Amino acid sequence: MAENKVVELTISESVGIITINNPPVNALTLDVRGQLKEVLQEVEENKEIRALVVTGAGAKFFVAGADIKDFPKQMENGPRENATIYKDMFTYLEETPIPVIAAVNGLALGGGCELILACDLRIADEKAKMGLPEVTLGLIPGLGGTQRLARLIGQSKAKELLFTGTTISAEEALRIGLVNQVVPSGTAVEEALKLAHKLAKGAGVAMAYAKHLVNKGPELPLQDAMEMEMQHVEKIFKTEDLQEGLEAFINKRPAVFKNR
Repeated sequence: MAENKVVELTISESVGIITINNPPVNALTLDVRGQLKEVLQEVEENKEIRALVVTGAGAKFFVAGADIKDFPKQMENGPRENATIYKDMFTYLEETPIPVIAAVNGLALGGGCELILACDLRIADEKAKMGLPEVTLGLIPGLGGTQRLARLIGQSKAKELLFTGTTISAEEALRIGLVNQVVPSGTAVEEALKLAHKLAKGAGVAMAYAKHLVNKGPELPLQDAMEMEMQHVEKIFKTEDLQEGLEAFINKRPAVFKNR
């Protein structure tokens, strides 16, 4: 019997689109976990992909967290092993050099919210809602959610959301900095793709360096982080992309970056 496809990868020009399609609520199950890992390996091996969009199928759900009925199977080898597999995948999204955009087309709860936190940018449907309700089950987020949330929106607001398990609206998520943009209903994927195609044509090396510096800098003392920045400045002056960007500017033409 053919495997039920619950995670799909499509490519539009230089943009990869990962769609989690596990009706009715796009829950994180063993099948989703396994196929997402395979899809991310495909993305890593495909050097033509220069930006990535992650979304859920349908109009109501991005990813509505884990399937509680699937918990016993997922926990057969213990919570650490189960969580580590997801955490490794989410860390890949966080550390991959290409920009990753979450198109939050609907409800993003629990692991679904932790997934969008691992992305670089988040574009939310005006009807989308998101949150980390684990505390209502006596749990805590275990896929990096407590750490990424606090780094993104600050400790005080993160504690409020984590302690209460509150689900917030897209507008509230925008207000506190959890998402970058709220768009009209039904257009989250379209708007994410517009941005992804724009970024895919940009200076890939420069964006990769900027992403790395923003991600890693806060872990270091300021002077050490600034030294790391200067090291990347020195490296980027040796790239073909910089020369192309300068020549394009001087000659008043669009730059054609080659990511090298």
